[in-house]
Amino acid sequence: MTIETAIAALKDALGDRISTSRADREFHGRSETHFPDRPADAVAFPESTEEVSRIVRICADHGCPIIAWGTGTSLEAHAVPVRGGVSLDMMRMNRVLAIHPEDMDVVVQPGVTREDLNAELRATGLFFPVDPGANASLGGMAATRASGTTAVRYGTMRENVLSMEVVLADGRIIRTGSRARKSSAGYDLTHLMIGSEGTLGIITEMTLRLQGQPEAISAAICDFPDISAAVDTVIETIQMAIPVARIEFVDELTARAFNIYAKADLPERPHLFLEFHGSENAVREQAETVGEIVRSHGGGDFRWSTKAEERTALWKMRHNAFYAQKSLKPESDAIATDICVPISRLAEAVTETRADIEASGLLGPMLGHVGDGNFHCTFLLTPGAEAEKRAAKDLLHRLSLRALDMGGTVTGEHGVGIGKLGYMQQEHGEAWSVMSEIKRALDPDNILNPGKLVALN
Repeated sequence: MTIETAIAALKDALGDRISTSRADREFHGRSETHFPDRPADAVAFPESTEEVSRIVRICADHGCPIIAWGTGTSLEAHAVPVRGGVSLDMMRMNRVLAIHPEDMDVVVQPGVTREDLNAELRATGLFFPVDPGANASLGGMAATRASGTTAVRYGTMRENVLSMEVVLADGRIIRTGSRARKSSAGYDLTHLMIGSEGTLGIITEMTLRLQGQPEAISAAICDFPDISAAVDTVIETIQMAIPVARIEFVDELTARAFNIYAKADLPERPHLFLEFHGSENAVREQAETVGEIVRSHGGGDFRWSTKAEERTALWKMRHNAFYAQKSLKPESDAIATDICVPISRLAEAVTETRADIEASGLLGPMLGHVGDGNFHCTFLLTPGAEAEKRAAKDLLHRLSLRALDMGGTVTGEHGVGIGKLGYMQQEHGEAWSVMSEIKRALDPDNILNPGKLVALN
């Protein structure tokens, strides 16, 4: 039993929907950041749950690795086939199967992207709130337990997936729950699969929780004299229980990047970007209260607007932050990472990290979804400069240890993939062994995305 014999059997089963072309194989072996490419041996394009089940059974029969693929926007090489095998491109399974406005939920296939879903929902007065920035596939977002700019108000994928249909490593198709808003019946398999990064099963359908479109929305932006003032503003806002929908931090380097990439006109100082949802009165009161907090911490003009076009421009700029940051050093190699700490340790974590980056001499802009203690660093490296790469990896290591020392996690939303695998033992202790036991129970031959999340042979 080999990968080659599995591919031959898949060609018999799928015909032209199994590809071994160099272009397809290389595309499905890439990462958004610095990890080395590893082309898949073949790429399969299923169109139904039954086909996914059939593909997995064939791969299981031949001991062939199988790696689910969405839009390819993950930052820790989650979908790179490090041990070869078949990349399972889920993007043809892209239908919205059912919308239940009265229950505020929707049933989708995994290849639906968050932007396409919200376009489909526009006429219903509902929306799906989880917004990681990239127009990611919803299956990939569930597999990586994605969050993003709105998590401070609406939660992450963990809070917004009600149930799933999943194909297990032996090809069995299971449902992990129902459309009911709560259940006390059995193990919570839905949340076991969320964040499993394709190592326990292939997600083929999801039921998602929806939210009502707010009556009013306003967005705001303000600058600060230093990072500490901006972060202290965030902490006070959260501790006062002001229900901000988004509260995003960018440092002075990222502000400069926005000016270059998006032709913005921001002072090159740390900024907060905010958004408020609710009634017209509630939105105005929230903005006014946060404006007072901003002023108390020495912030600049607190500029807010309810105009849709201005809000759209603001968040488009924020969502393109990674590409904007790269404009600070064109043609650079990027190493992106994130950590998450308790909100009470956020100011300390951010200021220590900024000092560490400055001492290294590297160019490392920072930003984050700081309303929930999560921030990101991007290190921009000269291609081929091994000394810079070593310095960046040293920074990554110290950043991860800093998060753990502060009672946090080595990743708040990027996920484990390849980059954070080495810290799982330190973060989870004996619980990581339990994760490995779960993996062995559900995937004894280790064919589902091997080399990720847990340590198996």
